[in-house]
Amino acid sequence: MNILEHNRRAWNQESKQGGEWSRPVDSSVIKNAKEGHWNVILTPNKPVPRYWFGEIRGRRVLCLASGGGQQAPVLAAAGAAVVSFDLSEEQLSKDKFVAERDGLDVQCVQGDMANLAAFSDEVFDLIFHPVSNVFVPDVAPVWRECFRVLRTGGRLLAGFMSPAFFLFDHESATDNRVMRFKLPYREPENLSGAGKAAVQEEGRALVFGHTLESQIGGQLSAGFVLRELYEDYWNDEATPLNRFFPAFIATWAEKPGV
Repeated sequence: MNILEHNRRAWNQESKQGGEWSRPVDSSVIKNAKEGHWNVILTPNKPVPRYWFGEIRGRRVLCLASGGGQQAPVLAAAGAAVVSFDLSEEQLSKDKFVAERDGLDVQCVQGDMANLAAFSDEVFDLIFHPVSNVFVPDVAPVWRECFRVLRTGGRLLAGFMSPAFFLFDHESATDNRVMRFKLPYREPENLSGAGKAAVQEEGRALVFGHTLESQIGGQLSAGFVLRELYEDYWNDEATPLNRFFPAFIATWAEKPGV
């Protein structure tokens, strides 16, 4: 199976159906952002602290795998020069829609988050990378490419899923709090026959559960310095595990000087 192509089609379908991460912000949100009143999220609920961004106005920002008409337009309205880079053309179309509707300068580029060859070295001041590396088998290339395209002193703000979430059987019809899998978690290898059929029938994107060693350790190995992190919960409708632990982590890392 071509995982990249499968996930591109799956996200195109999700976007067309107007999923939670494919609903463009309205013009009032953009108006407020232009006036300095804005926030964005790396994880489902908790706004990113504003000081994590530093001075945003005039900065060159890469919104990495975060199409959908949400974060990229808001950051552009806040004064950043934004490039939205996403695998799904449908998700990018949502960013284009908001940009054209509200007179924003957002450049949209389609591609794989693990391959940023479209960009030269050290061209961005900040990378905004909300929860999306759950859709790639290996996160190490993502962190290496982020490090390459960031300028010295540049910031990487990233959100990702807690590895603990992938220990449990979310396919179970009786109790999805049963611990079943080892890390790292990889689809389609870890899916049952019925699960594989459902992925094909429903067109759901394939997901991968990465260890903290590959998520946080991977950033450090790429050369980043970790500044801060926080955890975030999901909601009870998404998973009953929400009552037991936060399923998401957000990190602020920087590319240090020589």
